[in-house]
Parts: sequence; C-alpha cells; structure tokens
Amino acid sequence: IQTDCGPIGVMICYDSEFPELARHLVDQGALILFVPFCTDERRGYLRVRYCCQARAVENQCYVALSGVVGNLPNVENMDIHYAESCILTPSDFPFARDGVAADTAPNTETIALADLSLSDLLTARQSGAVQNLKDRRFDLYSVSWKKDG
Repeated sequence: IQTDCGPIGVMICYDSEFPELARHLVDQGALILFVPFCTDERRGYLRVRYCCQARAVENQCYVALSGVVGNLPNVENMDIHYAESCILTPSDFPFARDGVAADTAPNTETIALADLSLSDLLTARQSGAVQNLKDRRFDLYSVSWKKDG
C-alpha cells in the first residue's frame, strides 16, 4: 500500500507468525509493516510480539504492533484482552539498541510514537552489519505465490 509516508504492508495478528507473508510484502516494497492484534493473555501477546521482532530483523523493516485493550462484556469472546503496543526495528547500529523504537505499558490506552527513518532502512539493507535481504540464498530455495484469477 503506497502512503504519504512510504510503502506499507498490513498483517493481522496471526498473519505475523508466518515469515513468508512478511517477506512477500517487503519484496513488494513495504518498509513498514502494521500488525493490529487481539490477544487475551500475555502468552499469546508474546508469541505475536516475538514473531514481529523476527520479521523486523529478517526483513530489515519497521513493524508497528497495535493491540486491543479494554473489554466488550456483551460481545462473545471479547470480554478480556492483553496488549502492549510497540514499534520494532531491525537490530543494527542506526536503530534502537534493543530493536524497540517505542513501547507502551500493558493494557493501557495510549499511543506509541517514534521517529523512523526510511533512509536508515535502505542504508542498512545495502551496507549494514548484517544484510538479511541481500544475503538470501535463492540458489537453495524458491517460493511461488498463487494468485486468485
């Protein structure tokens, strides 16, 4: 999706746990991946967050997680939630030291903000300490995508 801030991709919750989808979006030009999610306990949240951190490292992109907080007591299966929204970065020198550009408190309605440099991403992809995208081994594997006709 082309935006005023550059190309983005969207993966909804569970989608983030599959590396192929994020790679496909990045191969199409996405520099920032947005992941809205809904988890009911910390364990589920951590699974989504750890996978998103891996997607940021593997694809040398930013990943913004936005979780549901509060409850909807009259809606089935929506009575409890657990969320900590965050903005994740690759693990390399120009980025946040721990790969986290912004973090929020658990289960708190708030906004995570961070200044993100798309040029830092492009530089890291070309000359960073680790160049995951550049170092892929296409001689060992291929991925084909099916399209609905």
